[in-house]
Amino acid sequence: MSRKIAGFLVGLAAFMIVEWINLGFNLQDGHPTAFYVVHGVLVAVNVGLGLVLGFVGVRGLGGLRGLRGLRGLRGLRGGVKRPQGPPV
Repeated sequence: MSRKIAGFLVGLAAFMIVEWINLGFNLQDGHPTAFYVVHGVLVAVNVGLGLVLGFVGVRGLGGLRGLRGLRGLRGLRGGVKRPQGPPV
């Protein structure tokens, strides 16, 4: 992923998180309960998507270099080199 795209993802994530949290706080009283449930779900899903996009963008920028090893998970998937013994 290019740095330009990674930067765009970080900016989009920040915008989504701020905008949807702001919408959540600005809901007026006087609506039916279903209105609040639907908008609450929308806020939660979009903030979650914003967090995921932000994580991917920061990783693309190289800010979380230690997490690049998660791609292989060598110790958990059998990628560990074991000493070779005589054939059985």
